[in-house]
Amino acid sequence: MALLLREAIGDSLRRTRVSQSRTLREVSNSASVSLGYLSEVERGRKEASSELLAAICDALAVPLSDVLFDVSESMADSSERSDRKAAAQSQDAVPAMSASPRISGDTRIVIPAPTARALAAA
Repeated sequence: MALLLREAIGDSLRRTRVSQSRTLREVSNSASVSLGYLSEVERGRKEASSELLAAICDALAVPLSDVLFDVSESMADSSERSDRKAAAQSQDAVPAMSASPRISGDTRIVIPAPTARALAAA
């Protein structure tokens, strides 16, 4: 499952807040945002407006550009993990061919006839 933008933003904000050893209450008071709403944003359940993000970043004393850069890296990492997982799953779905394939009695091999153009060129 792909990482949603709101989840990546919430993760980044929460990591920043926790790294500063600050509580939700402290940051919500500084940002003039309700504690419940800030909690929902951090958990990726609510989309934060640009104004709200700016207020939270100001309260955390971190540039919004730093948060967005962190989010960009998280989303890229998540996308790479999803791509690797999908590639591994598709390889698992394709049975490996043995060195000498066996053809059962009811298996037909169809070799297409050459086209008129190919015959004329020859």
